[in-house]
Amino acid sequence: MPESTTTAIQYRALGPSGLRVSTIGIGCNNFGRAGTATETQKGTDAVIGAAVDAGVTFFDGADIYGKQRGVSETLMGHALKGKRDSIVLATKFGMDMEGANGPDWDARASRRYIRLAIESSLRRLQTDWIDLYQLHTPDPNTPIEETLATLDDLVAEGKIRYYGHSNFAGWQIAEAEFTAILGRHPKFVSAQNEYSLLVRGAEADVLPAVRQYGLGFLPFFPLHNGILTGKYTREGGPAGSRVVEEKSYLLASTNWDAVESFRRFCDSRGVTMLEATFGWLLAQQNLTSVIAGATTPDQVRQNAAAATAWVPTAADLAEIDEIFPR
Repeated sequence: MPESTTTAIQYRALGPSGLRVSTIGIGCNNFGRAGTATETQKGTDAVIGAAVDAGVTFFDGADIYGKQRGVSETLMGHALKGKRDSIVLATKFGMDMEGANGPDWDARASRRYIRLAIESSLRRLQTDWIDLYQLHTPDPNTPIEETLATLDDLVAEGKIRYYGHSNFAGWQIAEAEFTAILGRHPKFVSAQNEYSLLVRGAEADVLPAVRQYGLGFLPFFPLHNGILTGKYTREGGPAGSRVVEEKSYLLASTNWDAVESFRRFCDSRGVTMLEATFGWLLAQQNLTSVIAGATTPDQVRQNAAAATAWVPTAADLAEIDEIFPR
């Protein structure tokens, strides 16, 4: 029989920090996305309200999200009024904002640009501080020492509490770690990279570096755009869904033999694919929170329930590794 739990959402420390976040987070890239229920303020309010009611505390955004740059943060700022003190707010900087934060001259982790980006995000989010400020992608034009020093200053000023990075390779994680030590700066506390049962490339060098330095790991696309929820088959999926309408290449490239084997694995244990996927992810060392997007309150509630529905045994994990080889 599977080991089950009916407990409420759990919370974990984010890497070496004192920051604790819910083991399910809300990916905010759907807020302000054209053609979704969360394109509007009303839809965004509904999803954020349902998440807070379910005990979700971690909201992971970025300045680039939305049909126009900054729209997601703007919608979040309105939706979080009266809730700010009870949630952990994360956002990102460092991708091309097409001038919305001012000119960047392709140096988006520089001291100059970070100062522009943080003030813009604080204004859009209608808050005085950001709990986790993340460099969205490496900046080859700026020394990591300059980035760390600037983020350190923002912590001292109370504008951010902690900082993390996204899309770093293993060697870049190591470089940042030792640069922080040499410069006597606080270290990055988290890493965010793509990771799922269908995309396990992070296990080659990113996750070993994360574990070596004790970072909290935040996977993005953990459900592989919904394919690991059980809603899709090799024949297709829900009409009008984003995967069917905009990302049909995922349906064509998915290893459906493995997905169907996983479905049988889940059926034999009386759990859904969504529950088993969350259970597998949360069993991985250093994984802090599963960031899942949602466009309806029902999706939020389903994800929140799945996060505590099933805890795999060592034998379960070994069998899953046979289905989806490392």
